[in-house]
Amino acid sequence: MRFVFYSQQKRSICKLLLVFYLQKLNTFYQTNLELMNPDTNFSIRSFLGGYDKNFTYLIRCSHKGTNILIDAACPITQILPFISTPPIAVFITHTHSDHISYLDEYSTIFPNMIIFGYPDSTSISKIKNFRSIKHKENIKLDNLLFTAFHTPGHYFDSICYLLKPALFTGDTLFVGRTGRVKDKKSNIKDLYNSIYNKLLVLSNDLRIYPGHDYGKQPNIKIKNNIAISPLLRARNLQEFIDIMEEYELNRILNNQ
Repeated sequence: MRFVFYSQQKRSICKLLLVFYLQKLNTFYQTNLELMNPDTNFSIRSFLGGYDKNFTYLIRCSHKGTNILIDAACPITQILPFISTPPIAVFITHTHSDHISYLDEYSTIFPNMIIFGYPDSTSISKIKNFRSIKHKENIKLDNLLFTAFHTPGHYFDSICYLLKPALFTGDTLFVGRTGRVKDKKSNIKDLYNSIYNKLLVLSNDLRIYPGHDYGKQPNIKIKNNIAISPLLRARNLQEFIDIMEEYELNRILNNQ
């Protein structure tokens, strides 16, 4: 039998490494429980692609294995390796083409999938299995309870979806800023109202999952987003308009 004896110094190093890895493991589980395990267990997987760093999100209920999608911005080939059962629903945040690019493809492959969206979204309302939803309507899919918030401004049919503690904001709210108002169906007064009277009145501990990867990180808590975004700290509508105009001017100056 062969024995290996460690010096006191080596034993101390091993203990420090063990403590370090246990702390890291504990932090990992705490973070995932905070983001993925509120009233019921679920996981969120993001897929990046589409027209301009678009996100499609896959939500999986850990109790029943139910799959649900947010937006149809990425090819289904990106998603298929991560699902064993067909998604039962897709929630559309708004009908700008980059967010529904692959909706026909999804519907063809998953013909029983329900499509949730704004009632007057004519580009998708005639698709089979379309179901309109109202402001503050609750939708329970198996163990997952979603609440829809109609948030016009960036686009007339924008909807944010709350699945505590996650808030899927489409192009209404990004990491570091709000959505823009460059479309003929955009309205900055509506955007201000949606941001300040519908979203920022929710819990500051909610974590937003935006429609594009435009920030320094893919998602963020509302309270942390307020801290880094002047557009989320406006004292009134006029100040919000002024900050937005300054933002757009800087985009032009920086050729963005």
